[in-house]
Amino acid sequence: MADGEDDSSPSLSTNLLRQTLIRGKKRKITLHSMVLRRRNSGQADPAEPPTVQTSTPVSSSLSYFHSVPIQTDIADMAARKRYELRRRRSLQHIEEDGCATSSMTPTADEKDVYDPLAAQSAAVVNSCSGSGDPDRSVGPLHKRLRDDPLTEAQSSLDLSSERYSSNSSIDVLPDEIFMKIYSYLYERDLLTCSAVSRRFYRMSNDLNLWKVLYQGAFEYRIPLYHPEPRKFEFREVGRWRDVVNPWKESFRQLRRGVHVRLGFAHIYEGHSGRNILHFKNLTDAIEHCEQLPNEIEKLIFLHEGMYTSTQFVVDTPLQIIGAGSSRSFQDSVIIDSNNGTTVTFVEGSEYAYLGFCTVRYIEPPLDPMRVGNTQHLCSALVVNAYASPLIEHCSFSSTCSGGATVCVKHEGANPYIKNCSICGSDNVGIYITDNATGTYEDCEIARNTLAGVWVKNKANPYFRRCHIHDGRDVGVFTFEHGMGYFEKCDIHSNRISGIEVKNQANPTVVRCDIHHGQTGGIYIHEKGRGQFIENRIFSNQFAGIWITSQSDPTVRKNEIFSGQQGGVYVFGEGRGLIEQNNIYQNNLAGIQIRTGSDPIVRLNKIHSGYHGGIYVVAFLNHRFDFEVFGVAFVYLHEKGRGLIEENEVYGNALAGIWVTTGSCPILRKNRIHSGKQVGVYFYDNGHGLLEENDIFNHLYSGVQIRTGSNPKITRNKIWGGQNGGVLVYNCGKGVLEDNEIFDNAMAGVWIKTESNPVLRRNKIYDGRDGGICIFNKGRGLLEDNEIYRNAQAGVLISTDSNPILRRNRIYKGRAAGIEITNGATATLEGNHLFQNEFGGLCLASDVRPIMRDNLIYDNHNAVDRTIAKGHCLFKISSCTSFPMHDFYRCISCNTTDRNAICVNCIKSCHKGHNVEFVRHDRFFCDCGAGSLDRQCTLQSETRDNDTVYDSATPTESETT
Repeated sequence: MADGEDDSSPSLSTNLLRQTLIRGKKRKITLHSMVLRRRNSGQADPAEPPTVQTSTPVSSSLSYFHSVPIQTDIADMAARKRYELRRRRSLQHIEEDGCATSSMTPTADEKDVYDPLAAQSAAVVNSCSGSGDPDRSVGPLHKRLRDDPLTEAQSSLDLSSERYSSNSSIDVLPDEIFMKIYSYLYERDLLTCSAVSRRFYRMSNDLNLWKVLYQGAFEYRIPLYHPEPRKFEFREVGRWRDVVNPWKESFRQLRRGVHVRLGFAHIYEGHSGRNILHFKNLTDAIEHCEQLPNEIEKLIFLHEGMYTSTQFVVDTPLQIIGAGSSRSFQDSVIIDSNNGTTVTFVEGSEYAYLGFCTVRYIEPPLDPMRVGNTQHLCSALVVNAYASPLIEHCSFSSTCSGGATVCVKHEGANPYIKNCSICGSDNVGIYITDNATGTYEDCEIARNTLAGVWVKNKANPYFRRCHIHDGRDVGVFTFEHGMGYFEKCDIHSNRISGIEVKNQANPTVVRCDIHHGQTGGIYIHEKGRGQFIENRIFSNQFAGIWITSQSDPTVRKNEIFSGQQGGVYVFGEGRGLIEQNNIYQNNLAGIQIRTGSDPIVRLNKIHSGYHGGIYVVAFLNHRFDFEVFGVAFVYLHEKGRGLIEENEVYGNALAGIWVTTGSCPILRKNRIHSGKQVGVYFYDNGHGLLEENDIFNHLYSGVQIRTGSNPKITRNKIWGGQNGGVLVYNCGKGVLEDNEIFDNAMAGVWIKTESNPVLRRNKIYDGRDGGICIFNKGRGLLEDNEIYRNAQAGVLISTDSNPILRRNRIYKGRAAGIEITNGATATLEGNHLFQNEFGGLCLASDVRPIMRDNLIYDNHNAVDRTIAKGHCLFKISSCTSFPMHDFYRCISCNTTDRNAICVNCIKSCHKGHNVEFVRHDRFFCDCGAGSLDRQCTLQSETRDNDTVYDSATPTESETT
C-alpha cells in the first residue's frame, strides 16, 4: 500500500473484493475417476492424485491488498487438509440462467455451486492431453488473458448459485471481512453480491447493512411500507409479514422515487452502485415527474427544510411525501407561499398524494403606497373540481384573513384528508362548497378565527374522528343547503356553539362528543334541518340543542346532560323529532318548547334535572327580545305546542312537565314519576291534552291545574302522589275524563279557590284521604264517576263551594258517601250512594243542597249504631276520620267550639254539666281523643293523643 493511503477507503475495499473474487476461481481439477472429499476419521491419507492448477489471469493494472500473505496462508491450510477417496457419481447437468453445463459434479461435502471457470479449465486440460483419459498427466495450461478482471469477477458471481468448494480460497475468509467490505457498497452492488452464493446472499441481506443504506437515503427511523401508489405506512421491523429484511423491501418499494434534499446531493449522485435521482428544489422535481408517463410512479421525497414556492398546481398522479430522521419530521418539511395558494390540486390529480409535511400560506403585509391594494383570497391548500388527492399527516395554516386555510370546491372535488392538522388560521379552517365532497379522518381543527369547518351550497363531506376545538367562532357551520356526515368527532370549547345549522342545511351528526361550548352545543335555526344521532352533548354553557325559526331536525338516541342551562330548547316556531334521547342533570328544563313551536318529543328519558323535565311555554301580550349567538329573537303572541309521547320523565327537582302561558301540547303515553314536586303542572292559561299517561309517586300532586289553565286529561293513571292525585285551584279549569286516580296520600282530586273543572267517567279509589274534596268556593261538574274505597268521604264539599254531581256511583267508602259542610251546597242528581261506612249522604247544619233522583241505600250507618250502643264516637273515627253527628261543648269544662264532644260523652263524662249544642257537622270527639282535661269514661283503651288530622290543605306549586 502506498504511504498515506487509507486502508478503510471505499476504493481499496472495492479492489480487495475484486481480488478476492478472482482468487476464488483457482480450483484443483482431479483427473482420476474418483473425486476427493474430506475425511471424517483418522484413516491414513491416500496418495494425492495428480492435479492441474488453473487460475484466472489478472490485469497488471489491478493492485491487491495484502495479496502475498493471504496466498501463503491459503496454501498452508490446503496442505494440512486430509482427504479420502470415494466413488464418483454420475454426471449431472445444471442450468442457471444461461450458464454453461458442468462436466464435473461436486460432492455433497464440498457444498459448492457450479463453477464455469473450473469447467472451462477442465476442458482445456483434456484438449491439451489429446485424449479423454483422466489419469493421464498433462502439461501446464496456457493462460487466457482478459481485458477487465472486474467484469470477469462479476460475471462469475452472476453465474454462481451455490457456495464455492471447501478448498476455495474465498471460503476461508471470515464473515467480518466481507461485512466490512459490504459496508462500503451501495444497494446495486449488494444485490449483485447476493447472487454469488448462499453465503453471499446471507451476508448481503444483513439487516444492519440495509438499515444504514436506507436511513442514509430516506432518513426514516422506521421502514416505510409502500405496496401500491398512495399507500404509505411506517411499520416496525417486527410487523412486516413474510419479509426477512424490511429495510431492503422498503428500499425496493421506494426505489422509483426522486429526492429533494437541501445540501445532500453527494449522497445520491456520482455512485455507480446507486441509481437515485436528486433535485435541488421542489419545482424541478415536479417538472421532472410531470414529464413521466402515468404508467410510471411519480414519487417525490421531500426532505427536511423550508421550500418557498410561488405556488404549484398538481394535475397528474404526483406523490409528494416528507422525509426526515426525527420523530416529528413532518413539522420540519415546510412548503411556504406568500404569493398565491400554496398547493392546488386540479382535474387529473385523481391519484395524487401529499403527506408528512407542513403547508403554509403567509400573507404578505399590505403596501400602503400601492394603488388598488386589495386582499387576495388565498389558501394553503385548494382542491378543485374532479380532483381527489390523498392527503395525510400534514399541517396546514394560513394568515390570510380573507380565505380559508383549506378550500374544497366544485363538483367532483373529493379529497381524502386524514391525520392532518388545520390550526391557528386567521379565517375558516376547512371550507367545502359547491357540491364538493371528500373524506376527512382523524384531523385536528383548532384555534381558527372563524369556524373550524364551513359546509355550504350542497357540499356533502364525510368527517370521521376529527377533533374540532377551541375555535374563536363556531366549531362546524353548515348553511345554505350544506350537508355532510360527521361521525365520532370531538367538538368542544368553541366560543359559540359546537355545531350551527342554518338556511336549510341538512347535516348528519353521529356518535360525536359536543361539549363545553361557550354558548351552546348545537344551534339549528332559519329552517335548518339535520340528523343528530347517538351523540354525547354535555357541559355546554347554555342549551345542549337549540331549535328555532321553523327548523326541523331529527334528534335521536343522544345523551344530553350536565348543561349549564337546559337540554333541548325549541323556540320560534321550531319543529323537529326529539326521540329516544337520555336527557339528565341539566340546570334548567330538560326540554323547553316555546312560542309556537311544535316538535315531536317521543321515547326520551328526561330525569334527574335540577329544574323541570319538559317545559312548554309561550309569551302572551308581552314582547321579549333575546340575543342568542348574536341573532335577535322576538317572541310575540305565540303559543308552544308539540307532541310529547312515550317519554319517561322522573327524578326532576321541579315539575316533570310544565305547560304554561297559552301553550297547547299533546302529552300521550308518558311515564311521569318520582318527581320532587308535581308530575304535570298547568298554569297561567296552559292548555293541552294529557292522555294515557302514567303519573305516579310525586312528592306533590300528580297533576296541578291553576290560573285559568284548561287542559283535557283523559285515560291517565294517576297514583302515589304524596299531596293528592289532581289539584285544581286558583280558577283552574280542565276536563278530566276516563282516568284512574288511586292510592294517593291525600284526596284523589282537589277542587278549590273558585276552580271549575269537569270530571267525567273517572275511577277514583283507594285513596288514603277522600275521593274528591271541593273547598273554598270550588265548583265543577262531576258526572258518571265511580268513587270507592277511599279512607274519607267519597265527595267532601266545604266552605261555600257549589259543584254539580250527576250520575256518580259512590260506594264502599270508609266514611260517608257525600258530605256537605261549612256553608257549602251542591246539586245532586241521579247519584248512587251505597255501602259507605258512615252513611250515604251527610249534611251539616243549615246545608240545603238541590237533590233529584238520587239513590241512597245499603249503607252501614256506623255512626248511628255507635251512638245507639252508647259508645264514644272516637271509637270508630280515632283522629283520622270525621263522622258527622250532633256535637256539643261543655261550658262547665270551659271548652270552645273547636272542642267537639259527642252526645254519649255529654251524657256520661259530662253528666250534670252545663252543656251547649254546637251543630250537626264533621268532627271527632275531643273527649274520647283525650284533648280535654277530664278523662273520658267511655274509652277503655289507651287513647290516641296524636296531632289531630283533618283534610289538610294541599301543597301548591308556586314555581315559575
